[in-house]
Formats: sequence, structure tokens, C-alpha cells
Amino acid sequence: MDRSVDTTEFSNAEIVGMETALAAARQGVRGSNPLVGAVILDADGTVLAIGRHRGAGTPHAEADAINALLQGKRRDLSAATIIVTLEPCNHQGLTGPCTQAILDAGIGNLIYAVADPHVPAAGGAARLRREGINVRSGLMGAGAADLNRQWFAAVREGRPFVTARLAQTVDSRIAAADGSSQWITSVQSRQDSHNIRARADAIVVGTGTVIADNPRLTARAADGTEADHQPLRVVMGLREVAGDAAVRHQGGPGFVQLHTHDPAVVLAELHQRGVGHLMIEGGSKISAAFLAAGLVDELIVYLAPTLLGSGTPALNDLGIGTLAQAQQWEWDATTTGPVERLGPDLKLTLMPARTPDTEQLPAEGH
Repeated sequence: MDRSVDTTEFSNAEIVGMETALAAARQGVRGSNPLVGAVILDADGTVLAIGRHRGAGTPHAEADAINALLQGKRRDLSAATIIVTLEPCNHQGLTGPCTQAILDAGIGNLIYAVADPHVPAAGGAARLRREGINVRSGLMGAGAADLNRQWFAAVREGRPFVTARLAQTVDSRIAAADGSSQWITSVQSRQDSHNIRARADAIVVGTGTVIADNPRLTARAADGTEADHQPLRVVMGLREVAGDAAVRHQGGPGFVQLHTHDPAVVLAELHQRGVGHLMIEGGSKISAAFLAAGLVDELIVYLAPTLLGSGTPALNDLGIGTLAQAQQWEWDATTTGPVERLGPDLKLTLMPARTPDTEQLPAEGH
């Protein structure tokens, strides 16, 4: 329990409300948006509604809670309090501004844990104060910041949030000695990977993967049909992608080749194109390059109960020569948890271990 601020400013009901909002936030999915939860309390502290954000394009946590409570009807919420794990956004994105949703609902009080560092969305607290809403902040701010520490880092660095995906055998091979690799992991793992593709803004592979596998890099449903949302298909590397390569001819948001081996250059270019969430599908050189540069925010490993003994390793050299230099990762307990069974496989979800940089609290809202 994070009660790092003076909790005498907040009632027991408000403290429990923030704990409930944080629990709701942990059920979301990581990506271009942060994990956010919201709770609406009435004047006596009774929970009226709980909301959470479920991914890009879905209602934000505040709107989710408000919609669940009102269901299109009006009621007097002037004495109610909405408790949110992140400062309400103040901009029009794929959904409307949360500040407007709060004002339209007539909610009289707001408590939020931590300020929104994303400049286009910031300023929500200031706007609500100007509109006469009683606004307080800081309750369990450290816990809320830690929940989204990698998203905050990506925003601070001006780059997409990066998910790296590895599909490998128990002995960390992604292909046999003869190059065969289809399929190491199960149909359930492959479908889960397609679900991530459908949430991502872009997906990147290296030219070696394109030459070896000729992938389409589309997001597909279990029946093989294409998902409604498709990622931008990105290939990085110096070798030219052939004109008849499948990756060039799939429609959707399109295809781009970036003639570089530098992950930072790729992220800068994609950020300029509006990409908020990048999925890395490999191969082993590309995954290792992003990992070695410290530019992976979420690592998902599909682990098949298979041994090959030789073949292509899941990762190339990370430049680590001694145990003291090893990268440290932590199990991610959000959403489905750090370990999930998918058919015969295990899905492992990790995030980089905490560092002084990722533990910084965002500045107070504007």
C-alpha cells in the first residue's frame, strides 16, 4: 500500500477509493496509453462506479466509470467525487477529453494520483479548477507512477512505448539448425501475438526476417480474417525489401522501410509519424539491438516446451561480458499476470527493473 503523501488530507473512503482505482488500472493493457483506473464516490463515501481504460480507442477510465453509472441518464453528482490514478486528459484524441466528460456529468470533486506528463493531454486539473471543480492530487502518487513507469519514460524520452515479443523453445531457440521455425509455439500463442499486433500502432522486423519468412505482418483473428485495426508495417535494415515481398502489399496503414540498424533512429522516425506503441517481432538481431539500447518497455516471451539444442538463438549478443552487467527485469503482475498458460506454452510478461530515472514522479499538473 502506497500512502507516501500526508493521507490526513484524504478520508478513509478516498484512500480505499484510490486503492480500488489502482486495482482497476492493473486490469488494463499496456501500449500507447497508460494504465488508468477511476472510482466515483458519493458524498458518504459509497462506491457508485468503477472504470478502467481497456486500450487505445476505448473509453478512458473516467468516461468508463461515468458511463457505467449514468447509462445515458442524468442525476445530481455535484457532491460526488471521482478518483483517478492519472490526471484527466484535456484533449481530443481517439476519444473525447475526460475533463469534458467530468463536467458534463456534473461531478463536483476530483482526486487524482499523479500528473499527466504527455503535453498534448495535460492541463486537465487546471481546466477543472477554472470550472469550479474541487481538485486535489497526490494520493498514492508513487504507486500510480510506478504502475506506468515505462510509459512515463517513453513520454519523457519522446518515443513510442515498445513491446518486444520472443517466441522460443525452452533452450532459447527461434529456429532449428536447418532454419525451419514454423511453428515453434502453439496456435494459442500465435493468436495472442496477433492480438498484440491489433493493439499496436506499428510492428517492426529486420530485413533478415523478411527474406527468410516473407511475413505479412498483419493482425489476424482466429479464423484468419484481418483484424479491424492494423499496425503500420516497418522493416529496418540496409538490404532493400523486394518489390514482391508480402509486407509491401497488405493495405491498411501501409509499409515503410527504414534504412538503419539504429533502434533510436527507428523510434525517432516512428514518433514523428504518430506511433505511440511499437511491437518488435524480431528476428534475433533486431530484438537484441533494442534490448541492448535499453529501449524495450515490455518483454513478452512465448515459451514452448520444446528443445532443439542447436539453431538460431532468440537473441544476438547484448554486449554483456559478466554477470554484474546483466540486464535486470521484473515480472509484470498487471492484466493476466506475469505467467499465463496458452495451450502447451507459457506466456511470460516482464518489464525493466526500477531505476532512479523510472522512479521519477511526473511534475504537478498544469
